[in-house]
Amino acid sequence: MKTPQIHTTRCILQLERPLAVAQVTISYPKRFNAMSRAMWRQLRESFEQLQNDAQLRAVLIAGEGAHFCSGGDISEYASFRFEESSLRDFHENEVWPALQAMLDCDLPIVAQIQGNCMGAGVEIASCCDIRLSSSTASFGAPIARLGFPMAPREAELVARETGLGVARQMLLEAALFSADEMKAAGFLSQVVAADALADVAQKTLRQIAELAPLAARLNKRTLRSLRRMPASPVSTACVIDEGAPSTYAYANSAEHREGIGAFLAKRKPVF
Repeated sequence: MKTPQIHTTRCILQLERPLAVAQVTISYPKRFNAMSRAMWRQLRESFEQLQNDAQLRAVLIAGEGAHFCSGGDISEYASFRFEESSLRDFHENEVWPALQAMLDCDLPIVAQIQGNCMGAGVEIASCCDIRLSSSTASFGAPIARLGFPMAPREAELVARETGLGVARQMLLEAALFSADEMKAAGFLSQVVAADALADVAQKTLRQIAELAPLAARLNKRTLRSLRRMPASPVSTACVIDEGAPSTYAYANSAEHREGIGAFLAKRKPVF
């Protein structure tokens, strides 16, 4: 079996002059490219390295084979999710730093999405600037079926990018959405036939790569600063304290154990 990992490759677009872009590939095809703990760490390292490559013009992120990312690697969950300290460590020192490295990257990031884009896949896609999808892709975060919530900062990220209504349905009723529905919600930039997706992604990369690279980096920084601004002078800010004792207190709950145990045993959970 292939070792699950994040591949980062550098390639040259042959246009009027050679221009460099990078591709980050989520590779765990046996589990529809689910994210293992090691892969979260590799994702962070990849984007920290890409951020410091002055020759790059853009980044493409895609899944290997037929899927983008099906979520987290549930086969690992029993080894750490039932202790509050190890659960906190997973979200704060592995998942969020990887997502933050993507959000902090000054290079334009294009997502090429096909097949399953679930949970962690939606979170990763939410960090991208331009999201391209095949018409057959499916989106959701059905973790309520596993008996646990989405971590607060991850939920805020997803809600900001998908829209609060879509995020509510994903998290509260484990709803799944089609590519057309996610396009209508504003999450996707373009939906195309599955056999055209790779070509459309390459065309998008070429368009970005031919533009002024410093302007792209400065635009990314400006857009990041806008994201940190309050929506209006009278809005009430929601302050998320990831370190609050209650955030991961569900770790050893009966629902959490039942949801993950049922999935691993291939049976319906009873909550």
